Amino acid sequence: MGTPVGTGPVVLVGCGRLGSAILEGWLTTGAVAAPDLIILTPSDKPAAEAARAQGARVNPPLAALAEARTLVVAVKPAKWRDALAPLVGALNAESLIVSVMAGVAAAEISALTGRPTARVMPTTAVAQGRGVAGLWCEHAMASERARALFSAMAEVVDLDQEADIDVATATAGSAPAFIHAFVQALARAGEAEGLSGDAAIRLARGALRSAGAGIETGESLETLIRRIASPGGTTRAGLDAMAASGDLDRAAGAAVKAAVKRARAL
Repeated sequence: MGTPVGTGPVVLVGCGRLGSAILEGWLTTGAVAAPDLIILTPSDKPAAEAARAQGARVNPPLAALAEARTLVVAVKPAKWRDALAPLVGALNAESLIVSVMAGVAAAEISALTGRPTARVMPTTAVAQGRGVAGLWCEHAMASERARALFSAMAEVVDLDQEADIDVATATAGSAPAFIHAFVQALARAGEAEGLSGDAAIRLARGALRSAGAGIETGESLETLIRRIASPGGTTRAGLDAMAASGDLDRAAGAAVKAAVKRARAL
């Protein structure tokens, strides 16, 4: 498929966990061809080396940035100014910025770079081409380029306002870890009821895969719940117990609120 129309060569700044996942997703889905990638990373990363082997340029001279029309910023929020400031002078006049950083406003990035900025919050499942990504941007062309870079490996969800990026971070970006933690808790509960540790974790992991398969049908969450929870059955008993205690809603609310608060404090 190659690099999406209009993006030209793509610069990826930062190759940590999220940057590596994005890089792997581009190569897995063909959304960006390796020879059209310029990767800037201060340390050796397996994903960057794999991309280099396919033709990507890793840490080339800054003059190479003049070719790029899109620069994706995936560094830690605390380090973004130090990472971007030396690059600005090397960019061409038509280049646009796509940020996947939490807590850094588009206006701040645009003020430093002098270029329109789109903000995207993807999940790390983009590495497998199965992610979801919240997108906010006021600039039509920057929004179009961001969508082109992520739509092949994620369901792109448009957000109404920039503040929603922080909520998207908690609701989607951080949520896979919350869900894994709940599955882990289910395994511990199964073990407490008599299952072996191995059986409990394998059954709980299998349940997560089954739930994911249900989501792939596109049916509403309520429909999926009703399909499993027969009146008077075991599933309904468990759901009623969680609803009666209120623990599930409290835990989800606390996790999302804490993640949003942290995103806004970065």
